[in-house]
Amino acid sequence: MNTNLQTATLAGGCFWCLEAVFDEVKGIDGVESGYAGGKVANPSYREVCDGTTGHAEVVQVRFDPNIVSYRDLLNVFFAIHDPTTMNRQGNDIGTQYRSAIFYHDDEQKMVAEELIKELNAQKIWDKPIVTEVSKLDKFYMAEEYHQEYFARNPYQPYCQAVVAPKVAKFRKYHLEMLKKQTA
Repeated sequence: MNTNLQTATLAGGCFWCLEAVFDEVKGIDGVESGYAGGKVANPSYREVCDGTTGHAEVVQVRFDPNIVSYRDLLNVFFAIHDPTTMNRQGNDIGTQYRSAIFYHDDEQKMVAEELIKELNAQKIWDKPIVTEVSKLDKFYMAEEYHQEYFARNPYQPYCQAVVAPKVAKFRKYHLEMLKKQTA
């Protein structure tokens, strides 16, 4: 077992999208879908979707910093969702779909804040980044059927319309970061 692994916790809309992309990144040891940033212990998917718990859908990414840096993970994160929309991603609307980085230590906080400043200065988007940067309080694992959802349900309509295009975009623009080359 690799004892050098670190963890990143990120929210960028539906966790199925983030999980599907990060599963393909070189240096990622595992990705789990879950909930963070709320006020209710052990929330269910239904409770989070109702928007009453304050949680965001997140992925918790275990990565080897000798292969992929935290900053590189954040660059992927910013490339695969719109960090300029408050509490929404596309048709997914509510605080559970907010853009957020839940940092695990002061270094992660510093890296996230510096990168957001740099990206805003580059004016990549027409509007400023609204991504929340907060200390991770507690991560709650989502129900089993949410884990590896895209891998197990690639032909589900939401996966075809929303998840698959994000994965394809990542593959196209970040080929050097893929675990394996795709045909």
